[in-house]
Amino acid sequence: MARDQISIVGSSTVYPFATVVAERFGRGTNFATPTIESTGSGGGLKLLCEGIGENTPDITNSSSYIKQSQFDACAEKGIDIIEVKIGYDGIAFANSKKGQKIDVSQEELFLALAAHVPGPQAGELIENPYQTWQDVNPALPNIAIRVLGPPPTSGTRAAFVELVMQKGCAKTDWIKALKSTDKNRYGEICDSMREDGAFVEAGENDNLIVQKLDADPDAFGIFGFSFLDQNSDKLQGAAFNGVDISFESIADGSYPVSRPLHFFVKKQHIGVVPGIMEYVETFLSPAAQSDDGYLAEKGLIPLGGVELTEMRAAVKAQKVMKM
Repeated sequence: MARDQISIVGSSTVYPFATVVAERFGRGTNFATPTIESTGSGGGLKLLCEGIGENTPDITNSSSYIKQSQFDACAEKGIDIIEVKIGYDGIAFANSKKGQKIDVSQEELFLALAAHVPGPQAGELIENPYQTWQDVNPALPNIAIRVLGPPPTSGTRAAFVELVMQKGCAKTDWIKALKSTDKNRYGEICDSMREDGAFVEAGENDNLIVQKLDADPDAFGIFGFSFLDQNSDKLQGAAFNGVDISFESIADGSYPVSRPLHFFVKKQHIGVVPGIMEYVETFLSPAAQSDDGYLAEKGLIPLGGVELTEMRAAVKAQKVMKM
């Protein structure tokens, strides 16, 4: 017998949005309120792709796009995926309001957080020597580099690596050239984070990072804009190249560290576990997706008119995803 309750896993960034939709779905329909577990984007996709059946989840939330290897793992189990884009989010680099607000570039964050950085000679890599932000740039504060961030299984971590670390890494010409000549080496240099205490993997619980930042004004944290927005009485976001993180700067594309948010639906469970399509439609409803809708109140930048119309049509047709 199939479950009568939708099972959802995945991204901690998407979790608060999915939770509010699930609660409204449970109250406003005859279906049970879905269960939602925050496992991280990578962990969620791994669970989704384990197979078909009531012991596996129906939906996984993701703050990074599905990788080819993850897609292939689902395909090997005979799983068809329906992709649902739900909106956009910025990645905040934030600290306590008791600390100093900073303005940084992607290159400066790469130099502060990478395991190895360019040395004095062209083609030379050295173990990261920078101990304070001022070591990276004299205009930055003279405080020790200490950043709390998500683990490798997190979609936020993957997006931060792509949008910050790789962009900053590519400012060095000889490293940028490796992207076309030695992609594995390029990834090793650009994606590897420090392990000497300057970068701390703080788990998938973004609320715990917020609490730690409030207690340590010299520390910075990495998480989705919604968590900054919900804790704006305690935290402030750093600017990137003079652009502050805000609902408006993410929506108009001027904030450089932003990404789309998704969830992925296991098609084989539709019509077996009750309410899956109705839940998806609730997520894409006008009440959720409008500029003054309840998801925007939670910090999600909703889909625009044409994009939302196309997404609804694809979902209604149960369009199976292709890489």
